[in-house]
Amino acid sequence: MVNLGYHTAKTQGKFIRSLYKAALPQIVRIPIKQTRQAPISIYALSCERDLPEQVASIRSFIRHVGIPDTFTVVSDGSYSESSCNLLRRIHPCVEVVLLTNFVRTDLPQCVLDYAQLHPMGKKLSALMSIPINGTTIYTDSDILFFPGGVDLINLSESNNKYSLYLPDCSMSLDGRIIYDDSEKLNPVNGGFILFKHEFDWTFAIERLANLQEHPSYFTEQTIVHLTMHYNHGQPLCSKKYVLNVEDQFIYPDKSASKDIALRHYVSDVRHKFWFNVGR
Repeated sequence: MVNLGYHTAKTQGKFIRSLYKAALPQIVRIPIKQTRQAPISIYALSCERDLPEQVASIRSFIRHVGIPDTFTVVSDGSYSESSCNLLRRIHPCVEVVLLTNFVRTDLPQCVLDYAQLHPMGKKLSALMSIPINGTTIYTDSDILFFPGGVDLINLSESNNKYSLYLPDCSMSLDGRIIYDDSEKLNPVNGGFILFKHEFDWTFAIERLANLQEHPSYFTEQTIVHLTMHYNHGQPLCSKKYVLNVEDQFIYPDKSASKDIALRHYVSDVRHKFWFNVGR
């Protein structure tokens, strides 16, 4: 039996995205009504393919959270010059830099090798290169922010010294660099991180260096997971900072509301991202 709700949602999401993509030059010129300042520096690694999502994500942050100190889009090298200029037109806080200019020159060789081999290696190199000066956020481009996201300002101004992570809804880890089952507990999603301090990456990077086979898609997330726990990171509230796929096979987006801070629209529910760009 055909799941009409699921297929209708997929088709609708694809259609809305196509309209949004076609209208990007006009959309980035629409002023965002916001005066509240958010004392946060934000970084996102993205590519030409994800330009519509990146534009929508940035606009949703400014609209619902506030104007960050900077919102830096790190291009993996695929963004055209016109796309870079389009991103900059969203708001004066937005800047675009090339990954090759952003990555630290003193990263371990195993990380540089991974970056040459796989897109997720590029993400790891970007994460390890983010300068932490006060509260700093890394966010994937497939994350939308909602009115409850003003909570991020409270978190940025709190005295909590620990970094915060988005709990994952599945065990998406590279078992080759997990040495004990206890290390699988409390899985971390690498799509959204609130840094309160510089990380010590040594513990996990030693495992990457010792890996005999090629690192893969989930190697990056596993390194983030191990590093976050090694640095005593704490989970964000999963009811407010949402990552789940429970509504994958039904029509509505059951998580989207004015009360949540954000939702990470991972691939299984990516189409639902487009149901909410007008919020």
